[in-house]
Amino acid sequence: MSGSNGAKENSHNKARTSPYPGSKVERSQVPNEKVGWLVEWQDYNPVEYTAVSVLAGPQWADPQISESNFSPKFNEKDGHVERKSQNGLYEIENGRPRNPAGRTGLVGRGLLGRWGPNHAADPIITRWKRDESGNKITHPVSGKCILQFVAIKRKDCGEWAIPGGMVDPGEKISATLKREFGEEALNSLQKSSAEKREIEEKLHALFSQEHLV
Repeated sequence: MSGSNGAKENSHNKARTSPYPGSKVERSQVPNEKVGWLVEWQDYNPVEYTAVSVLAGPQWADPQISESNFSPKFNEKDGHVERKSQNGLYEIENGRPRNPAGRTGLVGRGLLGRWGPNHAADPIITRWKRDESGNKITHPVSGKCILQFVAIKRKDCGEWAIPGGMVDPGEKISATLKREFGEEALNSLQKSSAEKREIEEKLHALFSQEHLV
């Protein structure tokens, strides 16, 4: 992604996709050279959009910035909600946090619940591909061992992705990883009570290993 100091070629593409995922909302077009906030652009006119499901006020979402009883503490821990960004400090403009990676052609929250960072946890589970005897299988062209990983096919867009999801307020990341991996990769929500218990035991053993902490 592009930092605030300027835009790299073809940077920040995913965050400029139109229409916005799950909607017919078209973003304002942002050329590569104008992604960075330090590039002056007086005519920049982003589209305002927050999904109806977010505006409905579910438990996982913040209120609108305009509500009088809502005063988020940006760039710090805000109660149980972590509003620090992995990208460092982000600027606040007209009471709203600005995307630290640059312009996106859209303001508002889209499908995201929080103003500011929306933290997610995505477990990457890998293994070496092996034959029936347990020997590593090498690629016929490169001669290198083949590393396999767990992926899911998303229902909303049909793309392959790493399983994962949003971190709940006050939740340990290890708990998020275990919950989301069980739901998305193992389809645990559709299992019987006995199957769920078995999955829970295996997930506990998997995500309790030191190399995953």
